[in-house]
Amino acid sequence: MVGYKAGKRLRACRCNLIAIPSPFVAERIKLRHLVSTHRVLYLAHFNNDICRMMILKNKEEIELMRQSALLVSKTLAEVAKVLRPGITSMALDKMIGEFIRDHKAIPSFLDYRGYPFNSCISVNDVVVHGFPNNDPLKDGDIVSIDVGVILNEWHGDHAYTFAIGDPGDEAAQLIRVTKESLFKGIEKAVAGNRLGDISFAIQEHTEKKYGYGVVRELVGHGLGKSMHEDPQVPNYGKRGSGAKMKEGLVLAIEPMINLGTRKVYTEEDGWTVRTEDHKPSVHFEHDVCVKKGKADILSNYAPIEAAEKANENLFSSHSKALVV
Repeated sequence: MVGYKAGKRLRACRCNLIAIPSPFVAERIKLRHLVSTHRVLYLAHFNNDICRMMILKNKEEIELMRQSALLVSKTLAEVAKVLRPGITSMALDKMIGEFIRDHKAIPSFLDYRGYPFNSCISVNDVVVHGFPNNDPLKDGDIVSIDVGVILNEWHGDHAYTFAIGDPGDEAAQLIRVTKESLFKGIEKAVAGNRLGDISFAIQEHTEKKYGYGVVRELVGHGLGKSMHEDPQVPNYGKRGSGAKMKEGLVLAIEPMINLGTRKVYTEEDGWTVRTEDHKPSVHFEHDVCVKKGKADILSNYAPIEAAEKANENLFSSHSKALVV
């Protein structure tokens, strides 16, 4: 589930990160310079303010998170098998909840801050947080499905955008480019790089190269035993800016890219986010662990793409040239 961009008090910073032991939380920290060999948390200071606190995972925890992420991948693959004109997003949401529970996990979106469904299913001009409903999906619809689970206390959270039938050349390119931008961002999720390197890579490929609208109000995020952990991961920014990433940091990287304007608004339900010009939006998301040399993608698009390709009701040519 997408995070909302925080206000100025929680801005990212360029500072160095200080390791602190796990029992501490941000509100309790009184010492400005606390050094520890513990790997669990590291903290960013800037202008006497606490800017970010990030939780690093060890090898065992990363493998547990991989299981959670892969269950989301399997769930989305099941959706890809049945997605077709005439099916309703409400029916898909019910199937998603049942599949997750059948695998001894919990749908993490349900009741999260009052959210009333198992998944977010966003159609056409809905950017994210779309409510499932009983309207039949139709040929040409762009359907972004975001799913989260809690398995063995750890969260998995990622998303995939499908097209039912032929969405047209403009929308097909938007889907392809947004997916490409996700992997360009992931390439930068390497220990020693900065968060802004991810943001810049996504913005460079989508906004600067193709003129698409990169949503500013919604961001990717850290992931762990909480669905939304620090840091925030915007899809726009300056190369070399933001906190330096360390090995063991797990991120949900998720470009949300609009065909037209970047401007969005939230409906009266308090959740559904739409493009201001009502042109389509596309959302892809992977769970990624920062490593030295090359990022470790914990989720897996391969089963989703296989099911997508096998489903004659889905448009899948946009994924053929991508190496996942």
